[in-house]
Amino acid sequence: MRLTMNHRALTLASSPLHSFPHAAGSGSPKARPFHSPFRRRCTETVSIGYSGDALKRLAMYSSSSLESSTSLELPLLPFESEEVLIPSESKMLHLYEARYLALLEESLLERKGLFVHFVMEPVLTDRSSSGTPFVAIYGCLVLIENIDRLDIGALVSIRGICRVSIVDLMQLEPYLRGIVMPIQDNAYNVVDEIESKVAMLRASLDDLHSLQIKLKATRHELLQTRARNALVWAEKEVFDDCDKAFIPNLAERLSFAALQPVSGCSKSELFALQKEKLRAMDSRDTLDRLNVGIKVAKQNTALTAAKLAIQSLEI
Repeated sequence: MRLTMNHRALTLASSPLHSFPHAAGSGSPKARPFHSPFRRRCTETVSIGYSGDALKRLAMYSSSSLESSTSLELPLLPFESEEVLIPSESKMLHLYEARYLALLEESLLERKGLFVHFVMEPVLTDRSSSGTPFVAIYGCLVLIENIDRLDIGALVSIRGICRVSIVDLMQLEPYLRGIVMPIQDNAYNVVDEIESKVAMLRASLDDLHSLQIKLKATRHELLQTRARNALVWAEKEVFDDCDKAFIPNLAERLSFAALQPVSGCSKSELFALQKEKLRAMDSRDTLDRLNVGIKVAKQNTALTAAKLAIQSLEI
């Protein structure tokens, strides 16, 4: 289900890292319809009854129902599909256009360092006279963690917090701003199984990290691997910078942590990881995502072990 927002048009220009395609023969982007597929999905909730200790444990491993009024008005930053960002993932942006620097200032001064990273994709239709309509998908609430001011623009380190749906578009210029609501996993009565998978995932990521730090790396790479970095963030207990309704439960946060690139990834490995990230963003099943994370972590551990063996032969 796709929703046209108030029948307003979105004027597309370049994203911070890429340029979206312009209409043939035009010197500037045409106005293009903007759609959101999220309104129905973001209001789905599952209520299950529990009592005693089971309820306390479920609070750690299952999302509670969200009130329909839970929303934030935030700046929106569009990217292409290969730039999808998942919760727990960190990313560095180079922002240099005036409008995106203005977005950065609003995020810092008025929005507690928050904005929304989302993917914008063209929608194939038979109509061409009005330009190509685009759909907003894979929204992720992000927190600005660090800023390095440059002579031209700024390097901005961001962290994915949770999936969000864009339910209304409030501003087009000089940058996008809209109303967003959190998207979290459904609750299921599988607490014991989720606890077991969480323990397995932690152990798998520890194994992966211990091997990755032994690999030769460029001087620009951190000693803390991306998977370890995501795991440390996911296991945080206090999130002062964000509304609690937008913080996924522990198991859901951890379920994204393994979906990080490792040192020396090939193009085919990055492509496979990209597919898993898109699948993870679509899923509402924590247990399924934990299983995928364990599988990815073990595959990366085996690949890293093989690379270490090759590295030892080259010494």
